[in-house]
Amino acid sequence: MFLILLTSVISTVWAGDDPPTPMSNKDAIALVQTNADYVWTLVAAALVFFMQAGFAMVEAGFTRAKNAINIMMKNLMDFSMGTLAFWAIGFGLMFGASSSGWLGTSGFFLSDFKVGGDPWVLAFWMFQVVFAATAATIVSGAMAERTKFTSYMLYSVFVCGIIYPVFGSWAWGGLFHGGGWLEKLGFIDFAGSTVVHSVGGWAALAGAIVLGPRIGKFTKDGKVRPILGHNLPLAALGVFILWLGWFGFNPGSTTAASKDIAMIFVNTNLAAATGAILAMITSWMRIGKPDVGMSLNGALAGLVAITAPCASVSPLSAVIIGAIAGIIVVLSVFFFDKIKVDDPVGAISVHGVNGAWGTLAAGLFNIGGTSPKIIGVQLLGIGACFLWTFGTAFILFKIIDKTVGLRVTPEEEREGLDYTEHGGNAYPDFEVSSYVQT
Repeated sequence: MFLILLTSVISTVWAGDDPPTPMSNKDAIALVQTNADYVWTLVAAALVFFMQAGFAMVEAGFTRAKNAINIMMKNLMDFSMGTLAFWAIGFGLMFGASSSGWLGTSGFFLSDFKVGGDPWVLAFWMFQVVFAATAATIVSGAMAERTKFTSYMLYSVFVCGIIYPVFGSWAWGGLFHGGGWLEKLGFIDFAGSTVVHSVGGWAALAGAIVLGPRIGKFTKDGKVRPILGHNLPLAALGVFILWLGWFGFNPGSTTAASKDIAMIFVNTNLAAATGAILAMITSWMRIGKPDVGMSLNGALAGLVAITAPCASVSPLSAVIIGAIAGIIVVLSVFFFDKIKVDDPVGAISVHGVNGAWGTLAAGLFNIGGTSPKIIGVQLLGIGACFLWTFGTAFILFKIIDKTVGLRVTPEEEREGLDYTEHGGNAYPDFEVSSYVQT
C-alpha cells in the first residue's frame, strides 16, 4: 500500500515540464511519511477502541450472569458519554495552551480544528479519546454488580471530562499545545501506566471504598467468600482482545510510522507473557493450583506495567518488569481482599498498583541510564497521580452517593442489575440464580 502511495505522490510531484530535483524528491518522501503517520495513528486508535470489547468481556466473565447486560451497557456508555465529555472539555483541559503549564485553556469542542487547516488535530484527538475512555472503563470493573446505572454515567463524564484530562495535562500536555509541570521535570510515562491506568485504578479504589463490598462477599467473622464469575472462557477472550489492543496502545503512542515501534511491540509482548507465567506460578504456590483468573490478570498486569517504559527499556528489562508485575498482581488481590475492598475483576491491582510499578520501572530500567533524580521524578508523578485522582474521585463518589445515590438497593442487587436496571436477561433460555448466601 505504501509503495503504491509513494508512486502516486512522486508522480504528482514530478508532473509537468520541470524535471525532478533533489528537493522535489525530499518533498515527496516527506508527504508519504506524513500520510503514513496519519494512517498508523488512526489504525492504532482503532486497536485501542477494540479494547473496549476486551474490557466488556473480562468484566462480564468475572462477574455473575445476572449482571451481564449491565456490564455491556456500562462499557457502551462510558465510551459514548466519555467521547462527548472529552470532545467538549477534556481535550481542551489536557492539551490546550496555557501560560502556567498547569491547565489548558483552549481547544474546547475541538476548537483548534479549522476547515481547510491542518487536520492533524483530528487524528490526534481520535487517538487520545480512546485513551480517555480506557481510564473510565477501568473504574466499572471494580464497582461492578452494585452500582446504579445513572450514577455510573455521571462519573464517566467527570472521569473523561475532568479527572483524567487534568492529570494528563501535567504529564502529556506538551504532546500538542500544552506543557505540563511533570513532563518539564522529565517524568517518563510513554503510553500511560500512570496517566491512563493508575488514574483508572485509583478512581476505582475510591469508588469501591465508597460503595462497599457486594452482599455475601465477606462473612460475619470477616472471612472472604469467593463470588465466582459466570464465564471464564469469556474473560479469557477479553484478555486476548486486550493483549491485541495493546499493540495499538503502546506502539501507537509514537503517533508516527517509524522503526521505533518494533522494540515497543517486542517489549509489550514479552512483559505480558512473563506476567501471565509469574502470576500462574505465584497463584499455584499460594492456593495449590494454577488459577486461571490470576493468570489472566497477570498478563494484563504485565501489559499495564510495560506501558510507561515500553519505548525506553531493553527486552530483557521488559521480561523483568513483566515478571514482577505478575507477582505483584496476585499479592495485591489478596491484600485488598484482606482489607475488605471488594474488586470483582482485580482492576485496582492490575491498573492502579501495576500502573505505579510500571512508572517506577521506567526510571529504574531506563535504557539511557538512571539516577536518583529520575527515580525521584517518577515517584513524584506516582504520588501526584494518587493524590489527585483518589482525592477528587472520592469526593465525586461521595457527592453522587449523597444526591442521586451510588448503590442499588439490597433487593435490586440480589435480583441482578440486568432485570432491575435494564429490564432484561442476558441468557433467557437458561435459569439464572440470584441467590446469595449471607
